[in-house]
Amino acid sequence: MLNSGTRLGNRYEIIEKIGTGGMSDVYRAKDTTLNREVAIKVLKEEYANDTAFVTKFRAEAQAAAGLEHPNIVNVYDVGNENGLYYIVMDCVSGGDLRQALAFAGRFAPDRAVEVVLQVESALDAAQEYHVVHRDIKPENIMIQPDGTVKLVDLGIAKADGLRDSLCTEAESVFGTPAYVAPEQALDASAVDGR
Repeated sequence: MLNSGTRLGNRYEIIEKIGTGGMSDVYRAKDTTLNREVAIKVLKEEYANDTAFVTKFRAEAQAAAGLEHPNIVNVYDVGNENGLYYIVMDCVSGGDLRQALAFAGRFAPDRAVEVVLQVESALDAAQEYHVVHRDIKPENIMIQPDGTVKLVDLGIAKADGLRDSLCTEAESVFGTPAYVAPEQALDASAVDGR
């Protein structure tokens, strides 16, 4: 875990940890060069010496960096400092879809449609770049205070049509089991934009 005040790339100053996932931790930080708040996704230490995980982590950065869309989180930078691999991106304010639903109880039909259309727009844009997200779930759909939806965590994205042999640490399928498509559960390499 990185402490508040830690600097990465002689540019990004860690403020606080804001999230954690299977492979990485996410921190709120300040870009001291451009004087803006960013989010930094840092590969967990236990995976930093695993070539497959580092390759996967870098692939996420490359997949995400190529996507420019108002409903997809922007990637600004990627780095490696003394074996610490990180991705710098937009720091999205607000909460995820699960939190929003817990707070609201449920959305009014017009708001639900608005959220779905923004997610669909993000997925269409990714499809145009031949990127398949493979982990669409409420925690990866952020809702900003102004209502804008941002799709995050391209951690298991892949270029459509390419074989992908990387697996999670338990050699299981990519994705969150409750949300994966049946074909993804059977053979992650067979997943395409459909």
